[in-house]
Amino acid sequence: MGKIDHDAVLRARVLLLGSGRLSTLEKVHAYRVLAEVSPKAYLPKLVDALLSLSYESRVREARLALAAEAVGAGRRMEADAPKRAERLCGALDAYQRALFALGRRAEGRAVCEELAEAGQRGRLASLLAEEGRFLEAAQLNEKTVRDRKPEHSFWNMVEWAANLEGAGLHDAASAVFRELLDETRRKAVGQNTSLAILTWELIHLSRMFETAGRGPDSAATRREALTVLEELATTGEPKSWSCVLAWWVTLFTLSGRADEPAASAESPMPPFGTDLGWSSDVRDAFLGTLPELEGEAAELRKTGRIPELVDVQRRITLRVAIREGNRHHRFEERFGPYFDEGVTLARRLPDDPARLTRALTDRSMFLVAAANFGPAHADFSEVVALLDAR
Repeated sequence: MGKIDHDAVLRARVLLLGSGRLSTLEKVHAYRVLAEVSPKAYLPKLVDALLSLSYESRVREARLALAAEAVGAGRRMEADAPKRAERLCGALDAYQRALFALGRRAEGRAVCEELAEAGQRGRLASLLAEEGRFLEAAQLNEKTVRDRKPEHSFWNMVEWAANLEGAGLHDAASAVFRELLDETRRKAVGQNTSLAILTWELIHLSRMFETAGRGPDSAATRREALTVLEELATTGEPKSWSCVLAWWVTLFTLSGRADEPAASAESPMPPFGTDLGWSSDVRDAFLGTLPELEGEAAELRKTGRIPELVDVQRRITLRVAIREGNRHHRFEERFGPYFDEGVTLARRLPDDPARLTRALTDRSMFLVAAANFGPAHADFSEVVALLDAR
């Protein structure tokens, strides 16, 4: 410890004892001084204040500096200090996010590895998936899920299954997703989850089976989904569920992974399979391709290249869903035209039933998200009829 400035210590104590409400910046200044003389009492407060100030800042470089200082303060806390590990991990998480926001991936990776060693593996798993290292990511996902058994969440299981599928382990991926689906079925019977979520999971598993070449399993799962949709169209949800859009966004996004460029360390892609934990630089780059895709779609319309236009339009729709699909305000009005156009274009391809069934499935699942269950059932009934006629 260096020479103590007793005047600064006195001013800091007076400031904290004053009756006025202090800004976060004032608290940081006071805690910095007092942490030098009373580290046990003030280092935890300094970590919290630094993180709060980092979140308030709109300057990326400032966020990084404050998060780095919070990490340093967290490391200086005594080993047995209350919530030391929680505070340090929170500071490390803020630090890695600030590093990725500035494109400093190598440094961010090192911080994510430290978080994983502390038991917080999710961010490293997402980072590995962004770089196409799906098997390594799946191994981390499995540890996370098994550590939390018997209560594992939709988010953990979908991410695990997605990474297994990305690694080409289709049977293992299907087994994980079926484990999630079995849990969702049980919850639906007890009205502890929405039938919309059950429908989305059934449709996604049917897609997984189709990709793996398991036609009969895919057909059986589709028929089960159609039965649930019929119930929704007839009676609606047994209970009101107001916050389920993230489930739809996650599975819709995952369904489009095969249409995007392959992920690599040199050209990272979003960690399809999770709505959380995307690196900000990867997210910005992915959404930044929207203008380019819209220009490509305009050119394809001019030249009448409908098959390619259907595919590009779906990639545009997926990005829009990622950008704002969790917002309920005017949900159907905002998104409906994208899905309607997808179906309209696909109907212009009478010799290409695969694109039509995909477009109808997409619109059906969107309509479920919009709680417009009658048209959703009608669209998916057509899907089942088309696929059964193959």
